[in-house]
Amino acid sequence: MACMNEEGQWIVLMGLLVAVALFFLALIINQSALVGQTTAEGVLEFPKNDIRDLREAVFDYVKEFGDADNAVREDIIAISLERKNAVVSFTVNQKMDVSGHWLHPVEIHYNNGVTVYNETVYY
Repeated sequence: MACMNEEGQWIVLMGLLVAVALFFLALIINQSALVGQTTAEGVLEFPKNDIRDLREAVFDYVKEFGDADNAVREDIIAISLERKNAVVSFTVNQKMDVSGHWLHPVEIHYNNGVTVYNETVYY
């Protein structure tokens, strides 16, 4: 009994360590895939192009009509709700002096249920 061969115990111990390491790596890879997916979904859910399109339409409105209130404003709001499922409102205030330039302060509000965007810009 004094001369027992212990090589079999090392093989079993190394097999157990490899199995635990593989389980740990599989867990890490699974979590990284989930984190990557939710990050990509967050980027895809942000409606950057919708907001850019809205800003362009509002700036065209300001350039054409100034601070006059007419049916075009209601059309922009209705089209945003119909096509993009977003509640939009914007106000154009009287011109004011900004660094020597007379500009309209424009407040834009955008809400599609996931993203809320508010901006005040001078145009």
